[in-house]
Amino acid sequence: QVRLVESGGGLVQAGGSLRLSCAASGRTVSSYGMGWFRQVPGKEREFVAAIRWGGGRTYYADSVVKGRITISRDNAVYLQMNSLKPEDTSVYYCAGPSCYCSSYSLLREYTYWGQGTQVTVSS
Repeated sequence: QVRLVESGGGLVQAGGSLRLSCAASGRTVSSYGMGWFRQVPGKEREFVAAIRWGGGRTYYADSVVKGRITISRDNAVYLQMNSLKPEDTSVYYCAGPSCYCSSYSLLREYTYWGQGTQVTVSS
């Protein structure tokens, strides 16, 4: 069984940092890369960042992260979040895409999803 497991969420004060991790168990989840999304209740899940295997090209939602977030990988995929703001409060999900995608920012490009990890930023 293929699973994606996120960790590293929690409560942090505004201006603080968190590093989220996403590990895959079972066989390789995706041959193409990994992405991070976030969602708050009542809103659509939104793209945050993605990394493509083979070259390591990265993709960011500039309107969301504005230079505050970095995606990286070794044996897991990480989302380093700095200068956190209360509006970053959300459940963060990692996801495995099913393509060498044109954008990596669309929900339909992803097949595998983790269960999510809560990030809460207090003001």
